[in-house]
Amino acid sequence: MNSQPSSDPTGTATDTQVLDDLIPVEILESFVLRAVEWIQLNLLTIDIGIQIIAIVAALVPAALFGPRLKKFLSGQVAARVPNGWLQKIANAFASIALPLALYLTLTAMRIAFGSAGYGVSWIGAAIALMNAWIIVRLVTLIIQSDFWSRVAFYIAWPIAALDAFGMLMPVIEQMQALAIPLGQNDAGSPVRISLFDIFRTLFYFAILFWAANLLSKVAQQQLDQIDEISPALKALIGKVLSVLLPVIALLIALQIVGFNLATLAVFSGAVGLGVGLGLQTIVANFVAGFTLIADKSIKPRDTIEVDGVMGWVTAMQARYVALRTRDGTEMLIPNDRFMSEGVVNWSRSDRVVRLHAPFGITYAHKDLRAVQKLAADAALAVDRVVSSPSPVCNLVEFGDSSVNFDLRFWITDPESGLANVRSQVLLNIWDALAEQGIEIPFPQRDLHVKSWPKQED
Repeated sequence: MNSQPSSDPTGTATDTQVLDDLIPVEILESFVLRAVEWIQLNLLTIDIGIQIIAIVAALVPAALFGPRLKKFLSGQVAARVPNGWLQKIANAFASIALPLALYLTLTAMRIAFGSAGYGVSWIGAAIALMNAWIIVRLVTLIIQSDFWSRVAFYIAWPIAALDAFGMLMPVIEQMQALAIPLGQNDAGSPVRISLFDIFRTLFYFAILFWAANLLSKVAQQQLDQIDEISPALKALIGKVLSVLLPVIALLIALQIVGFNLATLAVFSGAVGLGVGLGLQTIVANFVAGFTLIADKSIKPRDTIEVDGVMGWVTAMQARYVALRTRDGTEMLIPNDRFMSEGVVNWSRSDRVVRLHAPFGITYAHKDLRAVQKLAADAALAVDRVVSSPSPVCNLVEFGDSSVNFDLRFWITDPESGLANVRSQVLLNIWDALAEQGIEIPFPQRDLHVKSWPKQED
């Protein structure tokens, strides 16, 4: 059966119907009308226009007052505060004097407009954005850390933008609605943690963790200035603070957000499993670090040797020991390695160390006792060699090509190097033997030919 053609020969009605099905024209028209109405009611009003003019006009007094504020902060405040964080903060505020002047001007306008009964929504939005800019800039100037600058940028600006447009509270309410149930407390009430609680905890913990690290560094600097405390005890106190202060910071952050610490028992099994499977090395390094300091087997400024590499201990951290070598490099050796593999400590109980300087002379020289005395005197001529215990030169063997001696001498500063003092002693021995005409032989071979084959003519 053939279909009937459309009653409209031009097909205009059919095309319009298809267009209406693809694009909801009525819905779009309604959205546009509501948007235009919102703009007319909220933007194109005399009240909003006055606020925009006031915001632009605030740039004039800020530009006039800003340089004077900067001169006052840099010349009067920063020059009088002591060096350190106070001076750094004063210089940071002096660097943002113009934004501060604009912020103060906008705040004064907001108070004046509110007292006169005018709207202050746009002025409040401008103040919120200025707050975010000032916070980000202060963090960048004071802390001077790329990480914390990014944290301040990605936290301050979104919060300021949401607050400026009146969307901060709805977003917070939605984050509070997204909660994870954690069971019930002793009273039978449900316990849960929301997404907003997690963000607040992370925010407070980041600030408190930074403050804890700063406090630990300040305490360590004060401990280093006290001569009555041994280096091992200083390292132990510093290690305890480096572990204890972050834990306290986390507990304080949880208490600030009102988190019940009793609910942490829910995660005890998972935490124990994580420690058992993935954190053995970290826990072993922590325990080994405390053990090394407690038994005083290794202390700061000790001279140690690990796998043939010699250096002195510059720091003992919670996870590793920093060893600075004679080459100027710094090795970071895990603490548990000292417990499992051992280490040579050249200055643990006594800083007096014995070194060896072997040498040999020719068989042509007969007065071997004179050679022994000559070698001992050559060692004493070096400043770093001590006279008590006195150097001793022993005859060790009659070798294939030489009579071999072993000069043994003592030093009290192994951290200054071993190879350099041994080199000085050997050079003195060389000079002394040369003055006495005593030869230091080298291996030689004599070839005796018993017969030579005759050449045929």
